[in-house]
Amino acid sequence: MKKILILITALAIGATACKDVLDIKDINYYNPDQIWNDPNLANAYMVNLYQMFGNWSTGLEQKSEQLAGIYFYENRITISNGEFKSWNYDRIRLINQVLQDIGSGAIKQDLKDNITGQALFMRAYSYFQMVMYHGGVPYVTRPLDRFEDDLMLPRNSTAACFDSILNDLDDAITMLPPHIDKSSTEYGKIDANFALAFKAKVLLYKASPQFHPNNPWDNSDWQMAYEVNKKAYEDLKAQGYALASDYSNIALVEKGPEVVFAVINSYPNKVTNWDYGVRPGSESRGPASACPTWEFVKEFPMKDGKLYNDPTGAYYKTDAEFLQSYWENRDPRFVKSVVWNGKEYPVSGKAGKRQYTALGVAHELDDFGVNPAAETNSTNLNRYTGFFILKNSLLNLTQAEVQQYDLDFVLMRFAEVMLNYAETANETGKQGEALTILKEIRGRAGIEPGLDGNYGITATTREEVREAIISERNIEFCFEGQRFWDLRRWRMLDRLDGITKHGVEAIAINADGTEMPISQAKKKADDYELTEVNFKYSVLQVPLSGVKVMSLPESYYFFPIQSDVIDKNPSIEQNNNWGGTFNPALD
Repeated sequence: MKKILILITALAIGATACKDVLDIKDINYYNPDQIWNDPNLANAYMVNLYQMFGNWSTGLEQKSEQLAGIYFYENRITISNGEFKSWNYDRIRLINQVLQDIGSGAIKQDLKDNITGQALFMRAYSYFQMVMYHGGVPYVTRPLDRFEDDLMLPRNSTAACFDSILNDLDDAITMLPPHIDKSSTEYGKIDANFALAFKAKVLLYKASPQFHPNNPWDNSDWQMAYEVNKKAYEDLKAQGYALASDYSNIALVEKGPEVVFAVINSYPNKVTNWDYGVRPGSESRGPASACPTWEFVKEFPMKDGKLYNDPTGAYYKTDAEFLQSYWENRDPRFVKSVVWNGKEYPVSGKAGKRQYTALGVAHELDDFGVNPAAETNSTNLNRYTGFFILKNSLLNLTQAEVQQYDLDFVLMRFAEVMLNYAETANETGKQGEALTILKEIRGRAGIEPGLDGNYGITATTREEVREAIISERNIEFCFEGQRFWDLRRWRMLDRLDGITKHGVEAIAINADGTEMPISQAKKKADDYELTEVNFKYSVLQVPLSGVKVMSLPESYYFFPIQSDVIDKNPSIEQNNNWGGTFNPALD
């Protein structure tokens, strides 16, 4: 795959002038006789499509409480703007072109079958993204001719779209290689394991409250979702997929046992911007673009698996006590995911380095606070929080190399397969199966099992286990871009609507609690002598100015079809939660 990525830059393939399957343009640059008779060109065509799977992105969780930034301000999404619109018919046409033309080519049958399986998966994946956004869409399965075909196609029902997505996935599974080994030159392509795991995820969505507002937890789709998710979990586990032994190494050690599907990166041909966006400004090429919030810091449990303010916990603290010692006795995933003031942080290979955020003490590109004794103003009060992201960071990269980040992007990992299975098990009355999965996830995290072996989990009822799963997904997948979509799928956007976000300011103190002179604190910090306990902490709202409150109305459970699409094709109905007549739900 890495060699093919180089080839693709020299190949003129695809319908480059085609913007919309319902508004077909010139596709003269596509030559099926050339592509499907040459294995290299055929593979290169498919590599071009693999871009749909995305790559590392630092700001995904700004949509949730995890990161600073009021992403959803009032009227962020409208019918006329392009926000949260997924209408990828240019990609659908390229995929359908494969499925129509590959049979006439002279490449070997096994390659034809493999490419056909990849294309079927890609079509299902693309349509799922559209359905997840909008509900049912026109499910086009062949390239349309602008002269001979009716382009004014109406939307298929959401139920019909799910059926077509699942049919495409079933067909893909039969044609894809069952398992692509991590040592194979084919690694990075879709195999049947990924297709099965993704089918299980599609069924989880289909059963979820987003699509069943009138019967969110007891609809009949949960049973099928459970059966397929259990099969995906058991099939992959039997083939050696497992949780990485160290949470830190899920992505840092490439091709690990937890990786179900990864997007291949390789410097210098393909890099991405993770470290560039998560590092403090003094160790990057600009300010960090993603900073964890105080709200999220509090959501990580303690080492015993219970929240800091749970009176039954071994590490119980009051709110005031916790603020002054939030780093102590935490879930190890917190330690491996977040950088805080005074923490050891050997970034750029600097052994013994500690990261500081205190105003007047930290580098001006890293500081956060309003301490008047510093006699300077922070320029970071609208974007920083006093915390940075550690998770998946390549600390060995020097500041000059920060844009050379090329770790493979883990799109799906076995922990997601496990928690998807746990969710469907719980909703079909199998709390024991769900709890077993939760304990495995927490055990890998390093949480203490406790005398009862429950890793701090006290849930027993369906509702309690559901909440335990919701909380566990939030922590396990932190900064991976799942939180907002999970809450939307559960119809729980009210947990984000109206929230404000905060950071934590650090001020250096003497042993008696009095404030340390800035000059003295700066000198000690330069030698990394100050640790977390040498500071006092206070909470500040972020951003300091501008919009400060998240706004997520009920209408966001299905996003609108853009008005431009409807203007071009009056057969497209608008969603009923945006003033139209189309019901995007399943009940």
